[in-house]
Amino acid sequence: MVKASLISDTNKKSLKIKKILLKKIKIFSIKKSNLIIVIGGDGFMLETLKKNYKLKKPFYGINSGDYGFLMNKFYNNKTVKKLNNAKKISIHPLEMIVKNNFGKIKKSIAINEVSILRQSRQAASLSIKSGSKKIIKKLIADGALVSTPAGSTAYNLSVHGPILSLNSKKLAISPISPFRPRRWKGKKVSDKSIIKIENLNPKKRPISSVADNVEVRNAKNIQIKINKKITFNLLYDKNNSLQKKIKIEQLRREIKPN
Repeated sequence: MVKASLISDTNKKSLKIKKILLKKIKIFSIKKSNLIIVIGGDGFMLETLKKNYKLKKPFYGINSGDYGFLMNKFYNNKTVKKLNNAKKISIHPLEMIVKNNFGKIKKSIAINEVSILRQSRQAASLSIKSGSKKIIKKLIADGALVSTPAGSTAYNLSVHGPILSLNSKKLAISPISPFRPRRWKGKKVSDKSIIKIENLNPKKRPISSVADNVEVRNAKNIQIKINKKITFNLLYDKNNSLQKKIKIEQLRREIKPN
């Protein structure tokens, strides 16, 4: 039996859906529930997951935003049926550990990607390693990002990074507006990799490191890896799975005219 708790964004569309749901299903406290309904867009879902993952309960997203890649479509008369038949997908986040120019260390997690971005008018100057293996000795660019399969259709796709299947066991390293080498397309690496990114010129070319929406400025060294100790369980409608959404994006890229 579904015992759902509910977390909603505060925009007009979210509150309208919340009002409808409260009339259709009994809502339990988070402690007594066996799943959490999240009403909002992808950004609100990411924020909610990070705040509540320690509860170790599955999350069913209902989209009230734009694309809603992490969410399900709202069906007024099918909510209970959709909740009962939803399929679970488990994903692990990236863990970002940043040391800034002043020696302070900050740790954060990212479900979609970790972005390394230039912090001034100067392009970033970066070296990227996977373990002890050099991926690129010197990249001059607006930045770079490391993406999970779940996040590979988000910012990563916008910078022409590869779309990764959920079962690919890969991470994507993608440059953002590369200047030198201009034609470097990035690299796919194992999801067991420990990726190390160094700012080669922190005084002249400051950078920030962003885990989804958590920013650390004046970053000097960044370590990124999958944190297998943290699991997010997401629920999707049978014909609207995350795998299917990723596959659709892969097909769109393949048939896109040159």
